[in-house]
Amino acid sequence: MPNRTRPRPAAAAKPAVEPFVLNGLKVRAGERRTVDLPVTDLSTHTPMTMPVQVVHGRRPGPRLFVCAALHGDEIVGVEIIRRLLRLSALDRLAGTLVAVPIVNVFGFVALSRYLPDRRDLNRSFPGSARGSLAGRLANLFLSEIVAKATHGIDLHTGAVHRPNYPQIRVHFDDAEALRMAEAFGVPLVVNAGFRDGSLRLAAAERQVPVIVYEAGEALRFDEAAIRAGVRGIVQVMRTIGMLRGGKTKGRRLDPILARSSSWERAPISGILRAGVALGARVEAGDWLGVVSDPFGESDVDVQAREGGVIIGRTNLPVVHEGDALFHIVRVEGTQATAEALDAFEPELDYQQGLTSELSDEPPVV
Repeated sequence: MPNRTRPRPAAAAKPAVEPFVLNGLKVRAGERRTVDLPVTDLSTHTPMTMPVQVVHGRRPGPRLFVCAALHGDEIVGVEIIRRLLRLSALDRLAGTLVAVPIVNVFGFVALSRYLPDRRDLNRSFPGSARGSLAGRLANLFLSEIVAKATHGIDLHTGAVHRPNYPQIRVHFDDAEALRMAEAFGVPLVVNAGFRDGSLRLAAAERQVPVIVYEAGEALRFDEAAIRAGVRGIVQVMRTIGMLRGGKTKGRRLDPILARSSSWERAPISGILRAGVALGARVEAGDWLGVVSDPFGESDVDVQAREGGVIIGRTNLPVVHEGDALFHIVRVEGTQATAEALDAFEPELDYQQGLTSELSDEPPVV
């Protein structure tokens, strides 16, 4: 019998990675390119653009946008994205990272939350190419960034004089967004419904899951919030398959899922002496602080109506009746909450994980 050998099947060709196109410019696989999206001209005839950096991997994978300064005075996310783009792990990226550190360029240069027409960009989606300035900027971001993405992370802070404890806000009914939220690695994930005109709603209508990272205060850097943000984005990128695994030392606990929150407000006008910090666990009836008149003749205690965790608070001692003082998210399971909060160590995680290559960078103070 003649020796017969079966021919070997031809090796399957690796799928080619098509260039990523932004504003008509092609970014080829394995390339990194900064693209300026034209917005409009200033009244001085100076062009205003939205800067975008595209990191296009050599391997196919998800297309993730990460954006900050949708509100122009929320600058923590700008620094998070700067550090993210320094990671050497991006050289081995699968898929595409689209980084937009400053969406609201007008508000950013003016140190303002809003656009020059006083509109809130995060209430102006989907916008229109022929609408207001806010509507045109929203439409540009939606058509050039969101429409080309499979996932999104939107970076925010609290308002001026009102810092937020690191948290993720997400719609619990969106399974993929919830998976991203749980992977981020902060101890609290808060259920947040879609608001009309918001980026999250506009993205959800286009089947793009988006999570919101909230941490820190407007117009201020917060090193812990920055480090937790960089680390969290890396962990999401690992979870959705953009970066290879990498094990974190130490025990990681599942985040606490919180479905609602409320503000404790100033009972009278006066001077607030706060008694609890961000991240503090409180029970119903706990003392949070006291508001006094300038003479000290009238003191009114501020108490927690329900138990939970302080995820936001005012830094201003001068308050008026009805002002928001303490933002409390309702949680269940005292022991589980305590363990999740105690396990949250941005400094340690930053140094032990993939981001260790940035640990030699001096922290902002």
